[in-house]
Amino acid sequence: MQTINNTDDSNEWTNWIEEAIYNKLIKYFDFKHFNNVQEIGSGSFGKVFRANWKNFSGRFALKSFYNLNKVTIKEIVHEIQLQHQVDFHENIIRFYGVAGIDSKDFYLVMECADSSTLRNYLKENFENLTWNDKLNLAFQLVHVISCLHNEGIVHRDLNSNNILVHQNTIKLADLGLSKRITEASNFRSKLSGMIPYIDPKSFIRQRDEHNQIEMYLSNEKSDVYSVGVLLWEITSGHPPFKNEPYDIGLAVEISMGRREIPVFETSKNYVKIYTDCWNSEPDDRPNMNEVAKKLKSLKDQILDEVISSEKNKFIMVVNEIVDLLTKKKKGYEEKLSIIDYLNNNKITSQEIYNWLLNNQNNSNSNSIVLLGEFNYLGIETNINEQKALELYRNAAHLENMFGINNLGYCYQHGIGTKINKKRAFTLYEKAAGLGNIITAQNNLAFMYENGEGIVKNIDQAIYWYKKSAEQGDQDARNKLEELFPNDESFEETDRKRRYYDENVQKNNKKSKKRHHHYKAIFTNSSIKSGEGIKDNDDSLND
Repeated sequence: MQTINNTDDSNEWTNWIEEAIYNKLIKYFDFKHFNNVQEIGSGSFGKVFRANWKNFSGRFALKSFYNLNKVTIKEIVHEIQLQHQVDFHENIIRFYGVAGIDSKDFYLVMECADSSTLRNYLKENFENLTWNDKLNLAFQLVHVISCLHNEGIVHRDLNSNNILVHQNTIKLADLGLSKRITEASNFRSKLSGMIPYIDPKSFIRQRDEHNQIEMYLSNEKSDVYSVGVLLWEITSGHPPFKNEPYDIGLAVEISMGRREIPVFETSKNYVKIYTDCWNSEPDDRPNMNEVAKKLKSLKDQILDEVISSEKNKFIMVVNEIVDLLTKKKKGYEEKLSIIDYLNNNKITSQEIYNWLLNNQNNSNSNSIVLLGEFNYLGIETNINEQKALELYRNAAHLENMFGINNLGYCYQHGIGTKINKKRAFTLYEKAAGLGNIITAQNNLAFMYENGEGIVKNIDQAIYWYKKSAEQGDQDARNKLEELFPNDESFEETDRKRRYYDENVQKNNKKSKKRHHHYKAIFTNSSIKSGEGIKDNDDSLND
């Protein structure tokens, strides 16, 4: 345990702390109420412990000091004052109070980080960090240092060993307390471990007009230099010059302009930000507000690119699903196809459903159609036939052939509306004319075959079943065999012969059985492509 050296000077600062406690400006924790006290770190000036307090579920960090002399007590008071200036910032470890003052054992009671230092965090988690994760860490670091500078606070001791990470969030361990104690105590040995982060100007001896050596005083631009090195470290996952001794030789090389090499495939704009920060000349370095502004701009740009990429990904998914459904029967077969597609592409139905809800615009009418399918089939929502009808109608008004076909299906079967076979026929006719939609072609053929919404016309039914069969639809092939007229016309083209040969080779039993009987009876010369198709939009205007 550390004890306070009771000199007049040290008593002055001790009295300041005691008065602050008495006036309830600082909370006092009775040390005896701490339990599960474990040492989690140590340094040149003291140790850090982790502990629970009373029945509080959270944990605290207790920072102790080896030698509480005048210098140390004074700087502790200064640190507490600085903490009060910036305790609103989420990226600074919170100061909660002090413990042990009555027994002359003294601890600062601080927020406890769960992931140790930034250096250890990168070492343990780097492989799992995305570029966006790294950019978020960088932005948090830059933002908090910018905040300190705006409050007139210079840290002067930034490195990956005194920056903590708590729940993936950057936390400054202190506001330069260790550095101030070092300078006030004329204790220099610690600097060797931090050489890569120190402003190179500190390594260069300068003499005043009286030929006396002047020590370079660290300032805001020194913090900027350190931040530049840390931005590089966040993208590399390890400390700078990790395989070299941090000695006077490295300090000389750094003072002569040596820097780490940018990590391969790092954004050029990001590299420009940190290389500007570690410029040898302080006057040529940006201030922290400028760094924060540039990094935010880069972050927003990358976010826009990610959003655009995600949007394009989902648009592709939507288009592929809608195209897939044009080959499936309405209902259970459709639902099964959607679920299988999503599972195979590792996309949850909730994920795509949420995207559809937020992207109901005219730029991609297929998203309107698919949301209609989700409402019709009850995927991630209750079955809502009227909502499905509304969405199909919206897509149909945008000339979406899938929406037109589905709207026709609703009118044919009375889904969300009254049955209207004429309107259904008109919609199927329009959808089939807009593109090679198997379901639209089969639906139109069915209407002609059964005389629903139009005068019965087997020739037209055969024509549209044939269009569907040519795209490989087996149901249409089977229908063709049922509808072929049993006459003596044996006009046959090579294409139709190959068509039947292929059908036999696929071991379609029904086709094989009737193959010889209908081999040549295929073409009805009176049926011509497009015959009977009208551009009638009346069914959309309801």
